Amino acid sequence: MRVFLTGATGFIGSALVRELLDAGHQVLGFARSERGAKSLIDAGAEVHRGDLEDLESLRSGAAAAEAVIHTAFLHDFSRFQEVCEIDRRAIEALGSALAGSDRPLIVTGGLARLASGRPATEQDSVSPVSNSYPRASEHAAAALAERGVHTSVVRLPQVHNAVKQGLVSYAISVAREKGVSAYIGDGQNRWAAVHVLDAARLYRLVLEKGEPGARYHAVAEEGVRFRDIAEVIGRGLKAPVVSLTPEKAAAHFGWLAGFAGWDLTGSSELTQQWLGWRPSGPGMIADLENMRYPQA
Repeated sequence: MRVFLTGATGFIGSALVRELLDAGHQVLGFARSERGAKSLIDAGAEVHRGDLEDLESLRSGAAAAEAVIHTAFLHDFSRFQEVCEIDRRAIEALGSALAGSDRPLIVTGGLARLASGRPATEQDSVSPVSNSYPRASEHAAAALAERGVHTSVVRLPQVHNAVKQGLVSYAISVAREKGVSAYIGDGQNRWAAVHVLDAARLYRLVLEKGEPGARYHAVAEEGVRFRDIAEVIGRGLKAPVVSLTPEKAAAHFGWLAGFAGWDLTGSSELTQQWLGWRPSGPGMIADLENMRYPQA
């Protein structure tokens, strides 16, 4: 299958390029720079140039493929509302090129604000878009589904290897800058996690076996305590580990404070049943213990 992949040169996308090619698919990778284009060519993929705000390039890339996987996202959380709107428009553009066909569009979502007091499941509906959490990926996918587009959603937790770890990478940067690794309150809130290679394999399985309208969870670990994350970061940076009150967390974490105190947990029980996906990569703490920490 010829797959148009946004985010093809990113952390997850580059792993997904290899996963798709190894499984016999063709990849048309979206790239905005010469360096990115070269990396795709070197990997054995084709290149489609453009960026997430170039809606015509998104439409033409989707039109040239048998399926679309959208992993791209502008990770500038200091302007979260703006980048969420860019993401929504990009999904609409991709879907407009697929309308009237049975070509699948796989959209990326997250686990935030899905459930309270328990891990989120695939059967939990996404909460309404709000100023506090403006991400609209799933809403955009649902709107396309109402127009007959074959959409499905992969919800990601913290995706990691020994180099990057989703939002945890930002927590490492804050700890290095501030000289202390912090958690909020007792640090018992938990974040779900998955190794990047397991996440890439799930996207491929959704492409090959997924059902229209379904939501899939790329969750290997249901939840890792934020205090445990802070402690391993402290060891890696040789920095003190401290508990912060919610009032002091905003000054310490900046925009990350909005996530640092949340439970971002999830289950993948149904995903594993439906697709036979079995995550096997290292856990988040193991990857954090094995990474090379930049020193101040």
